[in-house]
Amino acid sequence: MEDDAPVIYGLEFQARALTSQTAESDAIRFLVGTQSLKFDNQIHIIDFDDENNIISKSVLQHEAGEIWHISASPADKAVLTTCYNITSESRVVTSSAVWRMPPEWESGSHESPDDPHNSHNPQSLDLLCHLDNSAHGNASCVLWEPMGDGKRVISLADNHALLWDLTESSTQATISSSATLEGKGQLKFTSGKWSPHHNCTQLATANDTAIRGWDLRTMKQIYCIENAHGQLVRDLDFNPNKQYYLASCGDDCKVKFWDVRNISEPVKTLEEHSHWWVSVAHLRDTHTHTYTHTVTSKINGNLDNDNQKHGCLR
Repeated sequence: MEDDAPVIYGLEFQARALTSQTAESDAIRFLVGTQSLKFDNQIHIIDFDDENNIISKSVLQHEAGEIWHISASPADKAVLTTCYNITSESRVVTSSAVWRMPPEWESGSHESPDDPHNSHNPQSLDLLCHLDNSAHGNASCVLWEPMGDGKRVISLADNHALLWDLTESSTQATISSSATLEGKGQLKFTSGKWSPHHNCTQLATANDTAIRGWDLRTMKQIYCIENAHGQLVRDLDFNPNKQYYLASCGDDCKVKFWDVRNISEPVKTLEEHSHWWVSVAHLRDTHTHTYTHTVTSKINGNLDNDNQKHGCLR
C-alpha cells in the first residue's frame, strides 16, 4: 500500500480488540471484537487483498458480552480466545474463554462475505472452555505461546500472570505456574505479549506507564521501562523478525518502538494521531507490518518510509 492510499473498514459498533490470525497462511486476515451494551457483540473476520487494496469481511456472533481483548491460536485458525465483560452478583467482572469457529468455517465452506444473510444472521462461536481466573481478579488479556502447538496460554488478571496448560481438544485448562506484580498501590496489568523469540521464554507486560519483561522459566522480572509512555500503556507487540524489538502504544497518542537491550529511550516514536491508541500488532509475514487501532470504529492501513505498514481501527 502507498502512503496516500489507506484502506478503511467501518464497524457498526465501537471496537477495542484487534488481532491477526497467525495460523492462516493463505490470506492476510484480522479479527476484530466489538463492544456494545445494547446489542449482541460480534467478531468481524477481515481479509485484506494486498494486490487489489481491498478489504472483505465475515461476521460471527459473540453473545457472551463486550469484547475487551481477542487473540487467535497460532496452531489452529478456527480457535481463539476473548476477554469479555459479564454481570455477576450485581457487579461487572471480566472473564476469559477459549472458542472455536463453526465447523463449516474450518473447511472454508462458510457463506460469502458479501452474502447479506451472513451479516444480518451471523453464526455463533462454540465455547471450548473458560479460563477461570476468578480467584485472581479480572482478566485483561490472554496470550498464546507464539511458536507452540496451541496448548499453552498466559492470562493476565489484575496483578497476576497465569500460565495455563490446555488439553488436546482445548476443552480443559489448568494453571501450571504464575507470577505476581508487586509494588506500592493496587498494581494491575493492562496488557502483555509473549515473545516469539528466545524459545518463547520471555513475556512483556504493561502496567500504568511502565513496560516490564519476564523470564517464564523463573517467572521473574528481567527488565523494566519506567515511564515508557506519558500516560497509560494500552498494548504491546514483539517484532517477529527482530528478536529484541518491541512496539507499544498508549493514551499519550504515541506508538513507540523499543530495543529491549537499551531501554533508556525508544528507537522510534510515531505521533500521527490526536486520539489515544488501544492496540498495536505486527503482521506475521516477510515484511515488518504493524497494525494499530483507536476506539472510533474504523480500520485502515498504510506504509511509512521505514517499511512499516500500519492500520488504524478508529
